[in-house]
Amino acid sequence: MHALINRPVYMEQLISFREKQIIKVVTGIRRCGKSTLFDLYCEYLRKDGVGDDQIIRINLEDPDYFDIQDYMQLYNLVKDRLISDKMNYIFIDEVQTVPNFQKAVDGLFIKPNCDVYITGSNAYMLSGELATLLSGRYVEIKMLPLSFKEYISALEDDTDLQMKYQRYIQNGSFPYILQLSRRRDINAYLEGIYTSIVLKDIVARHRISDAGMLDSVIRFMFDNIGNLCSATNIANTMTSKGRKISAPTVENYLSALVDSFVLYKAGRYDVKGKQHLATGSKYYLSDIGLRYYLLGSKRADLGHILENVVYLELLRRGYEIYIGKVGSAEVDFIAIGDEGEEYYQVAYTVNDADGKTLARELAPLESIKDHNPKHLITMDFVPLTSHNGIKQINALEWLLH
Repeated sequence: MHALINRPVYMEQLISFREKQIIKVVTGIRRCGKSTLFDLYCEYLRKDGVGDDQIIRINLEDPDYFDIQDYMQLYNLVKDRLISDKMNYIFIDEVQTVPNFQKAVDGLFIKPNCDVYITGSNAYMLSGELATLLSGRYVEIKMLPLSFKEYISALEDDTDLQMKYQRYIQNGSFPYILQLSRRRDINAYLEGIYTSIVLKDIVARHRISDAGMLDSVIRFMFDNIGNLCSATNIANTMTSKGRKISAPTVENYLSALVDSFVLYKAGRYDVKGKQHLATGSKYYLSDIGLRYYLLGSKRADLGHILENVVYLELLRRGYEIYIGKVGSAEVDFIAIGDEGEEYYQVAYTVNDADGKTLARELAPLESIKDHNPKHLITMDFVPLTSHNGIKQINALEWLLH
């Protein structure tokens, strides 16, 4: 049994909602650690005096539960194990596999002494009927694969961070990857995740008939992380390369990839006009290892990969994130948090002899006239530097603190 990797950000959220009259819904891409989070949390509950008979765990991807075909079976299975005079902690993994599961969840939620926790690998579970039936009764905890800080915490030492960062992006950030050392084992594991997401969460759920075309769109998106994209320009580009596809089909595929937490979509925001823009979005990938698995390392754009890593880290830290338009220039990220807006520009390096790269990266930030914090994040190892109030920070230091 391998030691569980601590996931403090998510644990704190679960603990803060413990026994609150609300359903805890943990969502995220397959294999990002949702079940293991429940293991950690159950361990915490036991240390706090909760008995094993009070903890009900059901993983609907476990063959033991494959015969559960409808919500009443699920409801009765849990109901029969409830203890009347104690708090019951109910954990149901991959709940979306049971049709109308929301009726079972709601039925358990309204019973006395029931604290309900569920997971799902598809945003679809929080749309439509579920949202209506459970409206105002659930809180979503959005889970991602390991952050760089969590990844480092699971290793035996924290030396040579640059090499570890290379492994982190190349091998991926799914927790189980840390138990594998051979390249072919890592690739086989990533292939399994990729295939199950594509076949179970996308092709089957969205009734997609041309899986080959879907694969082409995925490869295109993985190759264009951090580039402005629209369904129309993706369709035009692919059609010009001999893969004829319509913009509405691309739109469907993109929304399926976002629903399965493979891609995250960042819209654009006009900093000066203070308004959301309808055109152009960027897409970021929930795990860079999937990109290396699918495309290999030859086409790796380290700048866009770093931008992707920073985007995910801002998501983990609870920000709402947009691409910033400043006149004709662009700021990589506007991050809106509890204390207002912050601006982030990301570049792999700004160390060139004539200073032109640094000037180019600073220009969009300098053109913003408000006094919100501004950051330039690079892989350059320089002491913390300020350029007229714009803080230049080393990416690895920023990720670890």
